[in-house]
Amino acid sequence: MKRFLTITAFILSIATVASAQSNRPSTGNAENVVKQVRFYPNPASSFINFEFSNNNNLSNYSFKVFNFIGKKVLEINKISPRTVINLGDYFRGVYIFQLTDRTGKILESGKFQVVK
Repeated sequence: MKRFLTITAFILSIATVASAQSNRPSTGNAENVVKQVRFYPNPASSFINFEFSNNNNLSNYSFKVFNFIGKKVLEINKISPRTVINLGDYFRGVYIFQLTDRTGKILESGKFQVVK
């Protein structure tokens, strides 16, 4: 039961972050949110590429990948501008990634699919 509650809380926190970002009030300007993470291909089968746009301070960020039940499957504390992840040990399904700063604040999150 405790694991179920932990997983539910994790999924709700990601949904809340995504909802808060999409419900920002419009200022009337052509304000664009700059994505810091670009990833491809999606869906992926054998590897996935992640490109980080903020090349100046990458040492201050951490990159994590979770499977859909909330288990952390990858953590990179010193990321490079382009990171390739081998999906050989990943199971088929949906995975969630997070880019966080040193304080643990989530700067960007998203999901990708592994198909095999």
